[in-house]
Amino acid sequence: MVKHWRLILLLALVPLLLSGCGKPFLSTLKPAGEVADKQYDLTVLSTLIMVVVVAVVSVIFFYVIVRFRRSRVGENTIPKQVEGNKFLEITWTVIPILLLIILVIPVVLYTLELADTSPMDKKSRKAEDALVVNVRANLYWWEFEYPDYGIITSQELIVPTDQRVYFNLKASDVKHSFWIPSVGGKLDTNTDNENKFFLTFDSKRSKEAGDMFFGKCAELCGPSHALMDFKVKTMSAKEFQGWTKEMKNYKSTTESDLAKQGEELFKEKNCLSCHAVEPNDKRAEAARTAPNLATFGERAKVAGVKDANEENVKAWLKDPESIKPGNKMTGTYPKLSDSETDALYEYLKGLKTESK
Repeated sequence: MVKHWRLILLLALVPLLLSGCGKPFLSTLKPAGEVADKQYDLTVLSTLIMVVVVAVVSVIFFYVIVRFRRSRVGENTIPKQVEGNKFLEITWTVIPILLLIILVIPVVLYTLELADTSPMDKKSRKAEDALVVNVRANLYWWEFEYPDYGIITSQELIVPTDQRVYFNLKASDVKHSFWIPSVGGKLDTNTDNENKFFLTFDSKRSKEAGDMFFGKCAELCGPSHALMDFKVKTMSAKEFQGWTKEMKNYKSTTESDLAKQGEELFKEKNCLSCHAVEPNDKRAEAARTAPNLATFGERAKVAGVKDANEENVKAWLKDPESIKPGNKMTGTYPKLSDSETDALYEYLKGLKTESK
């Protein structure tokens, strides 16, 4: 019996231990925006209702067990049978209906409010009125297009705080799901239609998160599904406008001889057939088959999951399959020597924004 209690205690401590794992702003329980706040409120409300129901049922259950236990009423005693009690029948019918009404009303109101993406569809819309980002999910990377600014980025989503950001979601290959846990619930990206929704990034809580949130694919899509991450950088509206100007004036810096050698190698290895190195990529979506590498030198992560230091970038250049299995470079990627890897690294780290 003692062993069983030890096991039960251990199992009870496991959820408590796991609750402390992970990054603080990678949880739906720490909302950081308008949408996340509303979804969190609904979660709390539904949880409270369930707790009340479970508590009441548990009290009645244990009362009956204690009140009518065999040692108390006798071996052969049958408690009085109650049938057709209108008061009880009305009570246990009305109470669940009331609880459902309490839950349904805010759910319906919030659903209608959060589903309103009409500002992004207006023909007279301006970027200042409703910022729109086209999100395209791929195996296993993300593309973010700002149609009003002619800017395309990959793996890192840049957004202003304290305003609604509207998203067009789609996929280029299989079903994925766009999810920034701290900022709003997930929404699928499909190949045959576009899903639309908006998110808001609270400035105060963005500062607490270090102006960086984490996004993930929330739909099992292949062997590297767990590695299909992206980063979200937040900034004020003024800073965002400054960033768009920087991106419009973008030019890479290839000052050293080694970087210039890497640039030539990038062309010789036919990398440009898939990767663009300019944020204003004019190619059609079908031609954009790999992440845009503009501002690669400023990224916090390489392959979306590893710190973008020299060791990890070179390891990725040497063998992408070892870091992200099933990626689209597998089978077509050229073997690189150490000197070629050094040159490509020097070139890629120079891909940064620079105002003219």
